Amino acid sequence: MAGQGRKGKRQTRLAPFGPPVLAQKTKSSHKGSAVTPPLIAVLNGPNLNMLGVREPEKYGTATLDDVEALCAEVADELGLAIDFRQTNSEGELVTWVQECRGRAAGIIMNPAGYTTTSIAVMDALLAVGVPVIEVHITNIHRREEFRHHSFISKAATGVICGLGVEGYALAIRAMAGLIAQDEEA
Repeated sequence: MAGQGRKGKRQTRLAPFGPPVLAQKTKSSHKGSAVTPPLIAVLNGPNLNMLGVREPEKYGTATLDDVEALCAEVADELGLAIDFRQTNSEGELVTWVQECRGRAAGIIMNPAGYTTTSIAVMDALLAVGVPVIEVHITNIHRREEFRHHSFISKAATGVICGLGVEGYALAIRAMAGLIAQDEEA
């Protein structure tokens, strides 16, 4: 539904952002104490709920549930937690980004239609103070001219586009590296 956040199978929505998905306790090297894995917010913009049926010749046949499962698998392999969401509402996307401040270690975002239009999403990403990786299923630079400019890229640490849904897995791997670098600093 428009304006409603997507609730995936592995997501529990409680107070503003809810607990991390896959937040299994992992053993640390400190005498068996448990640590919560770093949280990565995977945020998806408008029409991505239509993956698999909308223009499969461009976007492929994978559904958003398939993308969520891929992200969960890669995150689990890397010892990360994810909170995977989709909305068709710009204001809701801005709110989710703001809720990441002090909570998420990084944001992976496919802004979809808001790529070329949303200064509000860009401003929220710039304000949150965590690494951001922008993901697009198609190569936006090989498409219509109006899709070539991204406001979101101004706030992004990196951009992955044109590699299909596998771009999400690459983004999670890249984010794991950025988090590790940040922990070492």
